[in-house]
Amino acid sequence: MTAPRLAAVALPVPLFTTFTYAVPPALAARVVPGARVVVPLRGGREVGIVTALDATLPEGVAAKPIADAPDAEPALTPSLLELARWIAERYATPVGLVLRAMLPTALAQASRAAPAGRETAVVAIARAFPTLMERDAFFKRSPAQRGLYESLEGMGGHAALTHLTGQLGIARTVITALEKRGAVRITRHASMRDPFAVRDRARGGDDGGADGAARLVPTDAQRAAVNALVASEPGEIALLHGITGSGKTLVYIELLRHVLEVQGKGAIVLVPEIALTPQTVDRFRAAFGDKVAVLHSALSDGERLDAWRALRRGERRIAVGARSAVFAPIADLGAVIVDEEHEASYKQGEAPRYHARDVAIARGRHEGAVVVLGSATPSLETWRAAQEGRARLLTLPMRAGAGALPRVEVVNLAAPHAPTVDPVRVALSEPLERAIGDTLARGEQVILLLNRRGFASFVQCPACGWVAECPNCSISLTAHKAPARWVCHYCQHQEAPAEACPRCATPVLQMRGLGTQQVERLVGERFPRATVARMDVDTTSGKWAHVEILDRVGRGEVDILLGTQMIAKGLDFPNVTLVGVIDADVGINLPDFRSSERTFQLLAQVAGRAGRGAKVGRVIIQTRAPDHHAVRCAMTHDYASFVRQELAARTSPAYPPEVQLANVLLSGEGQDDVARAAQQAADWLARLLATKKVAGLALVGPAPCPIERVEGRWRWHLLVKATDAPALTRVGRYFAERFKPDAAGVRVTWDRDPVSLL
Repeated sequence: MTAPRLAAVALPVPLFTTFTYAVPPALAARVVPGARVVVPLRGGREVGIVTALDATLPEGVAAKPIADAPDAEPALTPSLLELARWIAERYATPVGLVLRAMLPTALAQASRAAPAGRETAVVAIARAFPTLMERDAFFKRSPAQRGLYESLEGMGGHAALTHLTGQLGIARTVITALEKRGAVRITRHASMRDPFAVRDRARGGDDGGADGAARLVPTDAQRAAVNALVASEPGEIALLHGITGSGKTLVYIELLRHVLEVQGKGAIVLVPEIALTPQTVDRFRAAFGDKVAVLHSALSDGERLDAWRALRRGERRIAVGARSAVFAPIADLGAVIVDEEHEASYKQGEAPRYHARDVAIARGRHEGAVVVLGSATPSLETWRAAQEGRARLLTLPMRAGAGALPRVEVVNLAAPHAPTVDPVRVALSEPLERAIGDTLARGEQVILLLNRRGFASFVQCPACGWVAECPNCSISLTAHKAPARWVCHYCQHQEAPAEACPRCATPVLQMRGLGTQQVERLVGERFPRATVARMDVDTTSGKWAHVEILDRVGRGEVDILLGTQMIAKGLDFPNVTLVGVIDADVGINLPDFRSSERTFQLLAQVAGRAGRGAKVGRVIIQTRAPDHHAVRCAMTHDYASFVRQELAARTSPAYPPEVQLANVLLSGEGQDDVARAAQQAADWLARLLATKKVAGLALVGPAPCPIERVEGRWRWHLLVKATDAPALTRVGRYFAERFKPDAAGVRVTWDRDPVSLL
């Protein structure tokens, strides 16, 4: 008897192994590498991905049969399987978790087939009339049927049934009668659930067609960048360093035109948080119309699945999306663009903890696609790669349209000043208040940045110093208004405000520190005729809430846009001439090696929102640290000087890009258990490095995390610094597979390339 063929199947479980299953003959044609299969597991059924055929089993062990292979073709291409193996190796994570992350949520269901999209009934001409005589004879007594037939001719031979009956008012009985006579036929086609339909209707039209971006003519610098990218070798990496407003998006669009129309290939465009960059997405849709599929987490499972399927079938050739769009199933990939490559949102916070920028580089290398990393404030890692020749540096040194960078002024909040009882001074210095008034008087718009939501940072008793703290996290509670509540921004714990201090019974508690809600109230009181829109997590929970706020700004319905860091990204409003930073010190002194870099990037990016049209822009930064190099360099738009100073600070002690880094995080409910487990992990790694004589790696710690407790779990960590990247990969995989803490309930995380150590 012939032994059944065996398949290796990766399942989304936290185990560094694949499982072996027998392939039933009836499913043999569909069980191929990359195919989704349904297998028995833990008394139920689970969806896995076939990674290889002709697997082996230990002697005497029988493989359970695969229950189903629901798709007609593999869900993942060979190149994506190869990429999954690279991610699993680099980030020391099970390949099954990587493969699950590559698929839409709807394809993870253990059902016969993934949920289908809606079907559209289409009426198409089925019979031609070569002569006018034949047509007159056929429609002699049926003028309504003739009108329907000739309407279809005018629309290219087919039209949606709903369009005919709804927009054109054709009776359903007329269509049915003509179908019975064989002149037309009605078929049903799967249609994409269009997440942009509501937005397009609200904006009064469609996406603009293919001419929306064609009217823009590249500058000489933009054309030089496009020519260099077009001439790139397969797999080459380019850093497009362009100041804010220099027109990086147009360079992307011109490159994509070449990739689609000349090379006949597809492309991926990554943006940091797609819901926050609707203007950028609109420009791609205006340039390429229905060739674009948009992928992001705000869409429903069905919408994401429809977009994924359209890309997999080749019906759409450009994927635009956030982090996970790097896995878009595009065959014959020609380009991968990572816009605002410095953004921390490209790092996945849960397993698999990949960095989308680095995955994009790896995918471009695997598939021979040019990779473009674009930013006005590149990450230090990318800048170092360009300086060392591992990435080609392309620059856009001037704003498009001959616009000038805005003038930046710093207001020193720490400077001595006369006491005041004016509550507005808590948020707005006199220079910033005057500038807002002058800007509004000219009919221009203002953006105000405060990277702290809520009403007040914390609540404190003035008598005994008690501070309201989260019961689950080592963090103070943030005061919110409307409704009044105290909220933890880490675990989302909420409680009603106390009427008195629980420690000393003092009846009056004081709110300390500014939040966006308080600034909104103060600005509204000082400028009562201005329309103020607040954009933070609390106001943008709806599916299109971000977009609706920004569309109002674009239509001139908002005078002052106030928000957190989400307003610093990708906005282009020509009538915004003033940007005010309420407090530049938020985050500048956090115990994290990237705090200065993040502050400079945020200040430089939000400053770039001013003066993007013909009008001159102005930026006012309020700070108590005017001499900090992040503030000084943002004030002069001097990225090069910031890089020189920041790189010097990363040398001793060494941090990226001087070394590569892994953060080993241990957490648990018992404080002592976690501390012991952290020391155990450090000792285990030290013995490994000594026994295996691993060079180029150093351990730092263990120590409690800066935020020691989150969601009821105590947290310790230790750092592994490496000058030998392959050695870090090997040690990470070995540690993740073999280290087990003695204490039960302690979780261990190996986080390669962390963007924060908090």
